[in-house]
Amino acid sequence: MVAETISSSLLLLIIFYFSSLAASQMTTEDGERQTLLRIKEDWRNPSVLSSWNDSTPTSHCNWTGIECSADGFVTNIALVDQNITQPIPAAVCKLKNLSILDLGDNDITGSFPTSLYNCSNLLHLDLSGNNFVGVIPSDIYRLSPHLTDLILSGNNFTGDIPPSIGRLLAIEYLDLSFNLFNISFPAELGNLSNLQTLWLAYNPFSPATIPPTFRNLTQLSELWMHQTNLKGEIPEFIGALTEMTFLVLSENSLSESIPAGIWSLKKLRYLYLYANNLTGPINIDEPIGALGLEGIDVSMNQLNGSIPEEFGKLQNLSFLYMVNNRFSGEIPASIGLLPALTYLWLFNNGLTGVLPDILPSQLTRLNIHNNRFSGTLPSRLPSELAWLDIKNNRFSGTLPDKLPSKLSLLDIENNQFSGNIPSTAESLRVLKAANNLLSGKIPAVLTEISVLSELHLGGNQISGQIPPGISELKFLCVLNLSSNHLVGEIPAAIGSLQELISLDLSINQLSHSIPPEIGDLKLKTLNLSSNRLSGEIPISLQDAAYNRSFLSNPSLCASSELLNVPICKHGLQWKLRMMLIVLASPVFLMATVFAVFARRARHGRSKGRVLPTWKMMSFYPLDLMESTILSGLTEDNIIGRGGGGKVYRIALDNHVAQIVAVKKIWNSRKLDSLLEKEFQSEVQILGSIRHANIVKLLCCLWSIDMKLLVYEYMENGSLDRWLRKKRRVGEQIEEMNSDHMPLLDWSTRLRIAVDVARGLCYMHHGCSPPIVHREVKSSNILLDSEFRAKVADFGLARMLVKFGGDNTVSAVAGTFGYMAPAEWAWRCLQEADKMIDAINQDIKDPIYVKEIAFVFKLGVMCTDPLPSSRPTMKDVLQILLKRRRQQAVVNDTMV
Repeated sequence: MVAETISSSLLLLIIFYFSSLAASQMTTEDGERQTLLRIKEDWRNPSVLSSWNDSTPTSHCNWTGIECSADGFVTNIALVDQNITQPIPAAVCKLKNLSILDLGDNDITGSFPTSLYNCSNLLHLDLSGNNFVGVIPSDIYRLSPHLTDLILSGNNFTGDIPPSIGRLLAIEYLDLSFNLFNISFPAELGNLSNLQTLWLAYNPFSPATIPPTFRNLTQLSELWMHQTNLKGEIPEFIGALTEMTFLVLSENSLSESIPAGIWSLKKLRYLYLYANNLTGPINIDEPIGALGLEGIDVSMNQLNGSIPEEFGKLQNLSFLYMVNNRFSGEIPASIGLLPALTYLWLFNNGLTGVLPDILPSQLTRLNIHNNRFSGTLPSRLPSELAWLDIKNNRFSGTLPDKLPSKLSLLDIENNQFSGNIPSTAESLRVLKAANNLLSGKIPAVLTEISVLSELHLGGNQISGQIPPGISELKFLCVLNLSSNHLVGEIPAAIGSLQELISLDLSINQLSHSIPPEIGDLKLKTLNLSSNRLSGEIPISLQDAAYNRSFLSNPSLCASSELLNVPICKHGLQWKLRMMLIVLASPVFLMATVFAVFARRARHGRSKGRVLPTWKMMSFYPLDLMESTILSGLTEDNIIGRGGGGKVYRIALDNHVAQIVAVKKIWNSRKLDSLLEKEFQSEVQILGSIRHANIVKLLCCLWSIDMKLLVYEYMENGSLDRWLRKKRRVGEQIEEMNSDHMPLLDWSTRLRIAVDVARGLCYMHHGCSPPIVHREVKSSNILLDSEFRAKVADFGLARMLVKFGGDNTVSAVAGTFGYMAPAEWAWRCLQEADKMIDAINQDIKDPIYVKEIAFVFKLGVMCTDPLPSSRPTMKDVLQILLKRRRQQAVVNDTMV
């Protein structure tokens, strides 16, 4: 009986236990489920969380972005790039077992979410790529004491990094890169003895040295401090951080020498020290310990001495960049035996000697120009070689007849190579071999390299004729065969090269007439001078833009006086012209006298000013007369006015009824002859620029007291006209009717930004010397009929000051009275609401808000007070192009 009682009691206990467990389980699941639903509601029920639904039997552990423990507790919320825009709800920390919270790449705004202090078991917190603003709170140490990963990169945090962050002693991974911290980073970071990754790059910190406390970071594997305004020396203790694999201190102001201890770091894989002020030789006190190095970049410093022999032991080395230093001596032969080396860039140094007999088998790019190398090229070039740039050295000997099949660029200019032109390189796009001793004929097989876009063979001893097969080079943009011994005719087939923009055949022995087909090309530069050409220059080439293109050809003539060649004196046309001149002379004289008196009658009281004598310089073939331009300078034709003068819209009386924009610039004093020559030189440089996103300067006219610049006319005017919805009518500014005015939606605005970036990128990186605009603003961005943008009014500020009242360039760094709104923009970035408010209502589509904010931030980075912290225009263009591609995908999805 007793046994039965015990047995019954035990059974009841078991039933009670499992019943309680089940009830507890149900309570847990229900509580976690309800918390998640509350979070969804606080986030305003985004569509991406549609699976978070209480009406379905699906376990909350299977909802989007959720992971649970075995007993149903939520441990992980991962909602990356889900277009979440609302602040992080405090309810998140009711999930007591939550250890991972990853909300990266969303559009969450506001200040740092201090409600997360209540997530006591949090191990991993990733809030990167959002729009958080303001400072990181000084009590950030109240985050979970167990936190190992804190990732806040790609936001808009400002101020300093609080010293209290050094109290988060469990931190192993700290990423604060790509923010706007502009005060300091604390020495207390050195207290994080468990830290393995520290990323602080791309922040405009106040200039500072690497703190001595960083010597305590003995577990540190990755230190990324690119563009953080570091100064002073690289501390010796860096060489004692034995766990280091990734060390990036580039684009700072570090000085003195590279600590020898760095080369002893056995786990080091990548070392980036470029763009500093480092000096002295590279010293490796003992056999190199960093044998695992895969990449070294010490470019753009003031380092000297020789390339260390020890580098030849780096069997994993993939790239070695040592450009723009003062290195001397030879390339160690052991470098040529490195099996993994693909990039070897040593240009702009003082290196001497010969190249190693054997080059790395995997080498794809060898760039050693601007040194003092001599000797011959190795007899066998690597089969993977795609880029060989050895210009401006002292190499000699012959080139291999067969070049590597993957070679796309070969630049050997300004050396002493001799022999024949290499002819087999099916992938070659650019061949620059000017100023050598090459001889023989241009091989016909060279014209079979179908992808060739640039061919520079000037300054050699090449003979024979230009092969007519050159017309097969359909992508050829530049052809320079000047200063050789070429004979025969200029092939008419050159006129079929529609991509050709530069043709130089000067200083040869070419004969016969100039093929009229060449006049069909859209050439930026043409030079046929110093040959034996004869006959009349084709009418389409008789333009002032080519006034120096035909010099020293005694048998050439023209029917126009615009060129520096004799007038053709043969044929009926010349006789008729002479007869007309004889008959018309009295009439012309009478008309001239009448015009003078009529003008004096109109301007009888013009304070005795002498009538101007006009000169003209043309940069494109034009069909216009100066009288048409001058007669169009009326008040009714004014379409713009600025500090430099007025802009007129003038319709030309020619066969295409062309419309041009003419900018009239008055000088405050007459030009002396020296300044006039400088003006002509400046304008000629501007006229030589050719880019789809830079407004064309068609020609210029000038007199003793006035200059006229004739530009292509842009139908939709300036960008500010569309942003402000105003236009100029004569001297008046009036509001534009929005009902009849197309809206500049975000897609159009982003395309305009890309166009402008392309133009500025060309000016900064594609021109030699580079051109700095100095006054980029919406009124200097012009739009054509398709709303494609072109940059205008660049390069004139310096010139206008030189000819104006002041003589200091700094006087015109921008429009007088105009200040870029950098401070306002920074305040907007620090306060999310202000940034959202700053977005024009016309484009405030929720789909694009995140993208608009990103571009806004990019613009602020471009106006950073410290030039070294600004991205280059190449970087800006690539970023904008990437955003535009992403937008295209979004638009296609919506369709």
